[in-house]
Amino acid sequence: MNKTYSLEDLDLISKEVITSTKNKTLLFYGEMGVGKTTLIKEICKQLGVLDNISSPTFSLVNEYQTTTEAKVFHFDFYRIEDENEALDMGIEEYFYQNTWCLVEWPENIENLLPLDAVKIELKVLENGQRYIQL
Repeated sequence: MNKTYSLEDLDLISKEVITSTKNKTLLFYGEMGVGKTTLIKEICKQLGVLDNISSPTFSLVNEYQTTTEAKVFHFDFYRIEDENEALDMGIEEYFYQNTWCLVEWPENIENLLPLDAVKIELKVLENGQRYIQL
């Protein structure tokens, strides 16, 4: 999927991301302020998350419950300085539970990521539109 979208299209884009991915581990790449957390919030909403959704910048992971009692994990590795921090928190156990794992700043734990994870590149274009590439 390669698309240009506006913030008003977030619900449609997030539904398309959910239905077009074969793996539940989604890796969100893009500069600071490109909308990674905003898109993740909408994806969580579409998955039926009931909790308040916020970026886990300091805790590294937030666990959310859905209406079907499934779990969604939201990671933010922006502040991680060493991949061992992710290993210490048991990152591998999260990735192999067959549950949604939404990862911001995955480039900071590149060697620990599942090979079949879905890479999502986000950009803001000069005209203010957003661009997504899966």
